[in-house]
Amino acid sequence: MILAGDVGGTKVHLALYDFKEGKLEYARDERYPAKDYAGLEEIVKKFLGGAKVDAACFGVPGPVRNGRLRLTNLPWTLDSRELSTSLGITHVFLINDLEANGYGVAELAPDQIFTLAEGDASQVGNRALIAAGTGLGEGLLIWNGHGHVPYPSEGGHSDYAPRNEDEIDLLRFLKQKYDGRISFERVVSGMGLTNVYDFLSEVRGVEVPKWLGVRMAAEDPNAVITECALAAKSEICEKALNMFVSAYGAEAGNLALKVLSVGGVYVGGGIAPRILEKLKDGTFMKAFTDKGRLSQLLINMPVRIILESRAALLGAASYAEARAAEISGVSVRAASIHI
Repeated sequence: MILAGDVGGTKVHLALYDFKEGKLEYARDERYPAKDYAGLEEIVKKFLGGAKVDAACFGVPGPVRNGRLRLTNLPWTLDSRELSTSLGITHVFLINDLEANGYGVAELAPDQIFTLAEGDASQVGNRALIAAGTGLGEGLLIWNGHGHVPYPSEGGHSDYAPRNEDEIDLLRFLKQKYDGRISFERVVSGMGLTNVYDFLSEVRGVEVPKWLGVRMAAEDPNAVITECALAAKSEICEKALNMFVSAYGAEAGNLALKVLSVGGVYVGGGIAPRILEKLKDGTFMKAFTDKGRLSQLLINMPVRIILESRAALLGAASYAEARAAEISGVSVRAASIHI
């Protein structure tokens, strides 16, 4: 049995997997509010309840160095060696969360992906992965001639680049709000959608109906904005989602240029599946391909939306098995194939 984890600033998602005929077979999963626990070890022990696993891998937000990471959004320091000892699991690995998503791409079935733009599917080469959720994750899937090797990136923290007057004024608004430098994550993420909404209300003076203000104060603001925008119930929500999706498409295009992802761009994270209908309306792709002299390069790139919420867990499980097999010489995946 393989333990996979997706560790975020707000929640920890754990799952158990086995292998059947060489493919990952889901057993069970559970989500835990991270702030309610002293550390990852406590959550894992509660989830396992004494169950034994062969290997574990956790996708974590941020750069992992020598199996160790200090989380920025939680007062936790994770160390793979300490976790291995305390949990009694021989093989424990920590990898960047977008790296885990990258390994998960290879495990996805066709019905777990929506093709937003066909592009030229015959092209072979690097791929890019971008995922907006609580934050903005970016990853690289580098083609080595045989397959795609995921590499982590912290590109979501690169400088926000406004493209029009509204976005220039949005940058000014955010620089004042955060008292300094603004990254793309401040615009393209859960907090980003709310930031855009606040900008439209406070700077552009777009009306906020009383009923909407009540809902925004009492409920999850991002959920309210998304729901009201998709249902065309509110002008400010529609404008906020439109600006958000346009910025999302622009940064996806920026990443595609940097990686030269002729093999395609994958859009992951928790937000994309929830706003799929909006992504289909052309706003995302217009911004994605608006790259001047290199626009045709972007037009030829396939763009695919990851619909599977457990993609990072699939990737973490795949990585855990592969690395444990390298170390031990025993592959659980290979053993599950009956020849």
